[in-house]
Amino acid sequence: MKSIFDTVSFECSKNVTKSYSTSFSTAVKLLAPTIRQDIYNIYGFVRFADEIVDTFHDYNKMELFELFEKDLKSAIVNKISLNPILNSFQHTVHQYQIPMPLIDAFMKSMKMDLIKTNYTLSEYSDYIYGSADVVGLMCLKVFVNGDQSKFDALEHAAMRLGSAFQKVNFLRDLKADFEDLNRTYFPNTDLSNLNEESKNQIIQEIEADFKAGYEGIVNLPIEAKFGVYTAYIYYKKLLSKLKKTPSTEIKNTRIRVPDYQKYGLFAKCYFSYKLNIL
Repeated sequence: MKSIFDTVSFECSKNVTKSYSTSFSTAVKLLAPTIRQDIYNIYGFVRFADEIVDTFHDYNKMELFELFEKDLKSAIVNKISLNPILNSFQHTVHQYQIPMPLIDAFMKSMKMDLIKTNYTLSEYSDYIYGSADVVGLMCLKVFVNGDQSKFDALEHAAMRLGSAFQKVNFLRDLKADFEDLNRTYFPNTDLSNLNEESKNQIIQEIEADFKAGYEGIVNLPIEAKFGVYTAYIYYKKLLSKLKKTPSTEIKNTRIRVPDYQKYGLFAKCYFSYKLNIL
């Protein structure tokens, strides 16, 4: 029965989320059970695409990516895939009518990572839209249960929050992206000579995204609000640590939030949510 295969596929997406990101998987657990699996399904898809372009250095990445892209299109058209991650994802795509242009934009940005190492301002904007904004929009489709009017009202905030998360990741992973992958995402920034002024300009840009994103969080459906708010607080904490870290250190190490601080943040989020003071 296909239902058994679907169950196995869903477990694969859940395990991918738990294996690759303890912080994100914790936030997903705080979503309502009715939407939790679909966010796992989205994460599993974007994680696998990202893994191809970021880590499979001993293989032909372009060949693997094009095969993955072909299987993705087949999965969506045929509503099944022997790749359990894609089988899970297509289920969510059809259930919530996730528009194909969002998926295409994501794949376009991932493919850019295979051929580009530096980004102009317009290319940076396009990359952020495809790699982060549309992921936020895919999740928003789930959060509003396909309600188009609610989606339209929250679309801008969801994009800005997705941008904020991605830019924090870029700043945190500056060393790995620059040294290991030879990539520079932030335009007009010489990462080999990153100084406090250029770092603060990046942080101000991220803080503006967070402010716009928060306005959407408070208006999310109850099923999604706590989980998204928790992710927001975690990334705000990470940005705060980056803000306090000298630019020379950001270039040479990966900043992280220790587990004990994460647990404290999650507890504070819970009380804020219960007291309705978001």
